[in-house]
Amino acid sequence: MADLKLLALDQDDLGVISAHMQDSVFRVGELSYDARHRQFTAIVNRFVWEEADRRRKGYERRRSVISFKRVEAVRSLGVNRQDAEGVYCLLAIRFEQKDDGPDGTIELTLAGGAAISLDVECIEVQMLDTGGAWATERLPAHPAD
Repeated sequence: MADLKLLALDQDDLGVISAHMQDSVFRVGELSYDARHRQFTAIVNRFVWEEADRRRKGYERRRSVISFKRVEAVRSLGVNRQDAEGVYCLLAIRFEQKDDGPDGTIELTLAGGAAISLDVECIEVQMLDTGGAWATERLPAHPAD
């Protein structure tokens, strides 16, 4: 399978990236915010959903990077930022528009009720696989509420 390289400039594009990033896992130490360049980045182990139906045996994860640009502020809820080894699972990425402009908040919804909120000037998100694929037998599952 070819490495994915995706760009989101609107809510529809962001929905596509969200679908590909669902069930990605990451460590807190793999998150970074560069205030000077207004960029928030996460290095994740992405579950390869686009191949899950085609594989007869097992599944795959890939090392990926997602970058959010034009970030003005970062907040988190339920994330222990002091524990660099703490592992979190990304469930969805959503955008809440502020008034009529292109600015708003991108929310990364995490398992266990945690979240990371990014106040952004506009949607500008890049996701790319950086290689390092490996097999996994585990299909992510979400208990019914």
